[in-house]
Amino acid sequence: MSEEKGFGEAGTETRPLQVEIRCMTPPTESQKEKLASLMRRKYNVDEVEIVIRKDPSAVDGFNIFVGDDNYDWSTLGRIRQFRKSVQSLPKEGELGKMISLLREDIGSFKLNTGYQQVGQVYSVGDGIAVIEGLKDVVYGEIVLFECGLKGMVQDLRPDGRTGIVLFGDCSEITEGSRVVRTRRTAGIPISNRILGRMIDPLGKPIDGGEPINAKKYFPLERPAPGIMQRKPVGRPLETGLLAIDSMFPIGRGQRELIIGDRQTGKTSIAIDAILNQKGKNVVCVYVAISQKASTVAKVMQTLKQAGAMDYTVIVSSPASDAPSLQYIAPYAGCAVAEFFMYHGRDTLIVYDDLSKHAVAYRTISLLLERAPGREAYPGDVFYLHSRLLERSAQLSDEMGGGSMTALPIVETQAGDVSAYIPTNIISITDGQIFLDSELFYSGQRPAVSVGLSVSRVGSAAQTNVMKKSVGTIRLDLAQYREMQVFSQFGSDLDDLTRVQLTYGAGLMQLLRQTNKSPMPLWQQVVLLLAAQDKLFLNVPVRQITRVRTEFLNWFGSRHGTLTLRIEHEKMYSEELRGQILEASRAYFSSPAFRGDKDKDKDKAQ
Repeated sequence: MSEEKGFGEAGTETRPLQVEIRCMTPPTESQKEKLASLMRRKYNVDEVEIVIRKDPSAVDGFNIFVGDDNYDWSTLGRIRQFRKSVQSLPKEGELGKMISLLREDIGSFKLNTGYQQVGQVYSVGDGIAVIEGLKDVVYGEIVLFECGLKGMVQDLRPDGRTGIVLFGDCSEITEGSRVVRTRRTAGIPISNRILGRMIDPLGKPIDGGEPINAKKYFPLERPAPGIMQRKPVGRPLETGLLAIDSMFPIGRGQRELIIGDRQTGKTSIAIDAILNQKGKNVVCVYVAISQKASTVAKVMQTLKQAGAMDYTVIVSSPASDAPSLQYIAPYAGCAVAEFFMYHGRDTLIVYDDLSKHAVAYRTISLLLERAPGREAYPGDVFYLHSRLLERSAQLSDEMGGGSMTALPIVETQAGDVSAYIPTNIISITDGQIFLDSELFYSGQRPAVSVGLSVSRVGSAAQTNVMKKSVGTIRLDLAQYREMQVFSQFGSDLDDLTRVQLTYGAGLMQLLRQTNKSPMPLWQQVVLLLAAQDKLFLNVPVRQITRVRTEFLNWFGSRHGTLTLRIEHEKMYSEELRGQILEASRAYFSSPAFRGDKDKDKDKAQ
């Protein structure tokens, strides 16, 4: 930070370096000369101009300002240094140990030069502060205001001013308030004790429990793993939903988008996926962005009742939070998941939802006076989500073999997937699960659209037994949807078409599941094989849900050996398929099943 010396373009000598001294008692001429000599050497200049200002706060010392460099040699500066030294003492241990450590620290306390870079608030409002000075500050750095509030650098302007987003109430910040650098980027304290807790984006517990007292400080943003640090996605992460695990499988380390209109079951799919990880050594992170606090509390209660909070962390930034906290919430959740991933664990993270995250970032950008682009979003909104989702990965064995699977959620308007934010995130992710409003309101839950959903990992993320059992289910459903449209224009249908329509309608019924009831692998395999063998063809469509439940209960109680073989071996063979179909046919030809069907006919008559 040296002042230019020599001559300017017009041939005139540059101004001398200005050194401002704030004090109560002016320095003597000898002290001024020594100080000028020190500044000439430090800043490599020929001339120094010393300006004396009276400052009542600089008691028994003085405060020196050179540009945005501050050398605080006042009593207040010594107190600040001492307070910082005491605050760095260990917070654990008995009172006696604390007192001894405090005495030891007081005895060994040494005053340094008090050097730090400071700035002043130029303007403040709406959660944004613009400061002057701190020209060496970097993007993403945390700064500290004299009232104790923290902020993050988000805008470096050509005029030397800096835009800061504030993490809290800005009522105590006024024009001229003092700001200092921390030389640290945003981070979150993390430890294994964070499991089962609900925290805010800054890592503070908000569930009413005890402090977490985490010692490790994990950065909110860090580079995504490189190509050599990854390996291909090949292990399945089952959601317990037959419609997804069979046709649009999700692998560990994949990024699968859940997209659809409002109130079509997007969050329910994500919660079911978390519930299905019980007992599978997967750490789950649920990030709630701009949700109602009551909604997040219901999600936490659901997870508690199912015993899923033992392996889950909830990061919540409700709608009442400032846009700055909503902006960093997904990065905080990603840091939590990364902490476990780099310790060799498999993790699942849900971002609910990134549409609201983009809106929060748009709000911040407009307040920072950035140029708006399409739909008023800033030009870097694509980078906003790409640098977040690219951190999901399946790490190589050399890196510990951990993984992070991301399920981002995006809300559409009237099913329009061509909007700005949906198209951006679709291009980043490895597939999408599209929820159709028409299917949802017709009673199909989950309302997964076969035509618009896709998994770019595909069967590579399925177990061998699931891969071979799926067969042509997806193609059959696509044909059924086409035939259903054409059948509306005429009533004269041939027998083959009628059979295809009946078969397709039965498949749609088999894919229906209620919330909080994920299916284990053996139930999915048995249902798929039985359906493709047309065993449900003679069951009335309205009775398929009941028959399916009774059939699976019967199969589980009578053929436990087969179910264990499917769950543990996960290997397909013609022998296994034959045994499953033989047992299934025995049920559908049993007198008990026929009696139930006769009763249904009597009721219909």
